[in-house]
Amino acid sequence: MTNRHTIVKGRHGADGTGAVGSRLRELGRWLAGSPLSRRRQMSALHALDDHLRADIGLVGAPAPGRSQCRANGGFMLHPGRRPPVPVRVRAAVPADFSAIQAIYAREVEQGLASFEEVAPTADELLARHDAICGRGLPYLAAEVDGRVVGYSYASTYRPRPAYRYAVEDSVYVAAGMQGRGVGRALLSALIERCEAGPWRQMIAVIGDSANTGSIALHRAHGFRPVGTLHRVGHKFGRWVDSVLMQRALGDDGS
Repeated sequence: MTNRHTIVKGRHGADGTGAVGSRLRELGRWLAGSPLSRRRQMSALHALDDHLRADIGLVGAPAPGRSQCRANGGFMLHPGRRPPVPVRVRAAVPADFSAIQAIYAREVEQGLASFEEVAPTADELLARHDAICGRGLPYLAAEVDGRVVGYSYASTYRPRPAYRYAVEDSVYVAAGMQGRGVGRALLSALIERCEAGPWRQMIAVIGDSANTGSIALHRAHGFRPVGTLHRVGHKFGRWVDSVLMQRALGDDGS
């Protein structure tokens, strides 16, 4: 809202007078008594915002904090623009696995990030954790206000010995916490811990080529796309791609 208010002030004065101010006040009065749903109200606000931006010569540039994908006739708020939260990242402990299981079960049962189709139990996930940590690899949990809201870990990329310096990362964030900095904190900490060890390449195997959130997260942390495996998974009655991304860890010896 700060940028939009600054624009109004710059063109029409500190009190928001002029055509823009009149239109804003008129819309505010209308919305205050409108029976429309909140989504339709937000669409109406964003549509007006487009007109205001056109008035000041910013045609074609979406307002900050909104994607360029229209829905129901208006712009939707960008899911990655919510305020960040203070995140504490630490080693996962057995007491975390009830929350971790709930986070992962949702991805298995409703999403395409994982190609598993039956959610494992908390005990099964804890056994996987023990195997990962037994190889010296990191397994991390993210806390917000004392609640586990995400987790990440590195696993062996392939079992054959020549792959011993390559790891695959996995990052999962609880529903409602995406875009709040949890994934960034988890992946950053995971990379740092792997760089302190002997590993020199990290590979991301991202389920679904439409998983733009995960792709953007990895790109922001220095991963580059190295290929797409097309239609290698079949889940929820449709074929699913795997996107491969990769980054070096520390001095990779190249």
